[in-house]
Amino acid sequence: MASEGKAASSGPFEDSKNLDPTEKDQAAAHSAPAAVVIHEILRKEGEAELARRPGALFWSGLAAGLSMGFSYLTLALIQSGLPDTPWRRLIGSAGYCLGFVIVILGRQQLFTESTLTAVLPLLVRRDWRTWLALLRFWAIVLAANILGTLIFARLLAIDGLFSEAARSALNELGHAAVSGAFWPTAIKAMFAGWLIALMIWLLPSARSARLLVIMLLTYVVAIGRFSHIIAGSVEAFFAVFAGEASVYDYLRGFFAPTILGNTIGGVALVALLNHAPLAPELRD
Repeated sequence: MASEGKAASSGPFEDSKNLDPTEKDQAAAHSAPAAVVIHEILRKEGEAELARRPGALFWSGLAAGLSMGFSYLTLALIQSGLPDTPWRRLIGSAGYCLGFVIVILGRQQLFTESTLTAVLPLLVRRDWRTWLALLRFWAIVLAANILGTLIFARLLAIDGLFSEAARSALNELGHAAVSGAFWPTAIKAMFAGWLIALMIWLLPSARSARLLVIMLLTYVVAIGRFSHIIAGSVEAFFAVFAGEASVYDYLRGFFAPTILGNTIGGVALVALLNHAPLAPELRD
């Protein structure tokens, strides 16, 4: 009986005298999870990701790469229907959110998402086995994501598929993706990786607002033109297929600075900063 009384009085609402047990349960159900709980949720997701078979990872990553193409396409289609004004980007950028909504709610494997979830097991365990599993995971997912963007971009490049206005918008966005200088592109990519990983951190406590959180943070990525290795690869590959850029332009002008920035943003600025304050508590 003493243990039962202790269990009943434990928790964040033990001092409340105005709520019955049912009301206390309701209040607890609506409270935001603690940071350590969010960490554990995402760490377990990371453990599951690292344990997946290569074939399952590849197909999920390929699906994500294909789905991300809709961010580029929808952005271009909206932009093609708007006049060339300063607020054109503010409206058109809403279309950029679509690919992320499909990928995240559809539980498809996206490289930038895994810079948080798949890294947390390594930060907890700190062993070579987890490190090698992470490298294997990243290699498969990134390769599959990029292949999906390549296929989607090739489909978009088919002649006569879209109107001249839409084709012009696709060309404009594709050219912009590969025309930036290395370090500015890398720094913008760092912001993108930071925001995407932060979005994953926020989702466990977002509940019914998950869609809003996804759209809000990816909208900021779009209006800031922060380079994203997967969504931007569709744009860059389209520029290559359209003759606006070369493969070298893609690799040096887009891929290298973007993968560097996205990884730093996701791993260093989110996984480490969100993990480090909880490390003493996790050790206890």
